[in-house]
Amino acid sequence: MQVGINMGDMAGGQPAMLDIEELLATRLLVQGNSGSGKSHLLRRLLEQSAEWVQQVIIDPEGDFVTLSQKYGHLVVDGERSEGELAGIASRIRKHRVSCVLSLEGLEIDDQMRAAATFLNAMFDAEHEHWYPVLVVVDEAQMFAPAAGGEVAEDARKMSLGAMTNLMCRGRKRGLAGVIATQRLAKLAKNVAAEASNFLMGRTFLDIDMARAADLLGMDRRQAEMFRDLKRGNFVGLGPALSRRPLPIAIGDVETQARSSSPKLMPMPEAVVDVEDLIFTPDAEELTRPVTRRARPAPRPTTDILAELSQATPLTEAPLSSPSGSDAGAAETSSEAAEERARKLSDVLETILSDRESGYRTDSALYQDFLVRSRMARISGSPMSLADFRRRVAIARSGVDEETAAGEAWATALKLADRVSEDLQGVFLMLAKAAIKAEPCPSDARIARAYGTHSARRARRLLGYFEEQGLIIVHADPFGKRIVGMPDLQAETAPGAADAPDEGAENAEAAE
Repeated sequence: MQVGINMGDMAGGQPAMLDIEELLATRLLVQGNSGSGKSHLLRRLLEQSAEWVQQVIIDPEGDFVTLSQKYGHLVVDGERSEGELAGIASRIRKHRVSCVLSLEGLEIDDQMRAAATFLNAMFDAEHEHWYPVLVVVDEAQMFAPAAGGEVAEDARKMSLGAMTNLMCRGRKRGLAGVIATQRLAKLAKNVAAEASNFLMGRTFLDIDMARAADLLGMDRRQAEMFRDLKRGNFVGLGPALSRRPLPIAIGDVETQARSSSPKLMPMPEAVVDVEDLIFTPDAEELTRPVTRRARPAPRPTTDILAELSQATPLTEAPLSSPSGSDAGAAETSSEAAEERARKLSDVLETILSDRESGYRTDSALYQDFLVRSRMARISGSPMSLADFRRRVAIARSGVDEETAAGEAWATALKLADRVSEDLQGVFLMLAKAAIKAEPCPSDARIARAYGTHSARRARRLLGYFEEQGLIIVHADPFGKRIVGMPDLQAETAPGAADAPDEGAENAEAAE
């Protein structure tokens, strides 16, 4: 069914029609500096197409929540756990409900993680729920940055991967990305390159004007026109809009954002006694409780002495072999180190014993680990995030002490350095199965080790490892999967790819 919506007027006064069905297949990129009218354009698109297609808006500033009043969009607060967001996203695809994911008030790292979790859950929806969805992402340069900035690296990778899936592979799953950005130079190229429709608004930097002109197939000398565009005016091109660049003035909208551009207001008339007005408190202020930040209480001397007693003093005396009292001190120090290692292992085991831990980010698990370590009064410097991730990857592989002491496992650890940190747990789990000739893990088991419920993503991981030359996947005469590792000269026993995840079932039964 071909449906055209009116986005506004073209230069000759003719309506600028946008083919929604074509847009679902070819995606849209909007660029314009702050104040150029990007949000107005997105609002016009959403209002005009609300009755024709399901909509999901990733809204970092909470500007689009007003759509719920007139068009019935469900407002989802982004300040939820990753499990809650994933479940909500899956049910939104299943029941075809339009929604606004409001990320207002969250830190940028949390916004990126929430958006990534939501988009990934929509991407991983079951095949029978692949209904067409218009996915609008405002301020897309935040979620798909061209370069790393001050945000956490795991949040950046997670968000960029979700945006890449949306724009590069979402079409077959019914997901049509509409992304808006202030600057093309700040947006990841592999995300921007997948759009076939463009609406370019006012911009001033030479590099952004040149890129906009290139995308529209215009001469570089014509790029200056982007400086002269008025607010709400864009140049459009694409199979859903026009086969040649055309200026478009975006039409009016029926809903308004909660925030608006600042307007000039006349200054109040001059007051004669300004000093009394400002320095004299009102009656209400006298009764209002005054809240001041309390100064931190001084630390007790006993605490300071206790810390000093735990520190290792520096000495200029040469080191000698322990004897007498020195030997006793060394033995005590060795016992303390063993006790600390045991406590750390207990804390790590407690965290990973939760069956939901596989679906939490490493940074969230690390924060939980630090809190539990302090609660257990574990002395010494805390474990670094990199060491923690390595320990988690090894623990999730399920390797036993005998296997971990062998040369083959040492080789597997070196090979794991060739993949990113988020994939090491899956790789080491496969390596352990190959070393011990255990049945090949099922898709469900691999998915849980990676932190997802998607069997398709598990199969993609195996394909990635095979592309890197780390594994060889083949089948036995009965169709069961075998994973071989040439560098280890080992392979798993045959295993059914569609077998259930026994570890998850046992955890549920234990609960």
